[in-house]
Amino acid sequence: MNWEWIHPDEPAFYVALAFAIIVGVILHAGVPGMVARQLDDRAKGIADEIAEARRLREEAQELLASFQRKQQEAEAEAEAIIEQAKAEAKVLQKQARADLVERLERRTALAEQRIAQAETQAAADVRAAAAEMAADAAETLLKTGLKKADLNKLVDADIKLVGKRLN
Repeated sequence: MNWEWIHPDEPAFYVALAFAIIVGVILHAGVPGMVARQLDDRAKGIADEIAEARRLREEAQELLASFQRKQQEAEAEAEAIIEQAKAEAKVLQKQARADLVERLERRTALAEQRIAQAETQAAADVRAAAAEMAADAAETLLKTGLKKADLNKLVDADIKLVGKRLN
């Protein structure tokens, strides 16, 4: 190795001396300790951020699990509501059918009652008409003093007249 640069006439000597002084000042000022502290602080900050990220991740997973449970509960509740609605619809349908049948039976009974009343009224009208015709025939007979053959013709005519009035 060549030690000639150590001589004060050489510029390398002053470069080496300046370097040694700067290194000494840096060491004396505690720069390596400050750098180590900053690196330690930075490492601690990164570790804290990683721990926070893990905590947030676990919290997010718990929230996800909670939402999934809530979603399953909501789906189960919706299914229960749908089933209940279907059951209620069946009950309402059966009740509506029963009500319709009951209404139809009442209307049918009412119609049959009206028909029976109409039949009774028609029979009464026929009886009244027949009685009136018989009275008219008897009156005519008494007034005219008809013979039996004429009387039969008159009864036949009255029967035909009753038939026409009834139709």
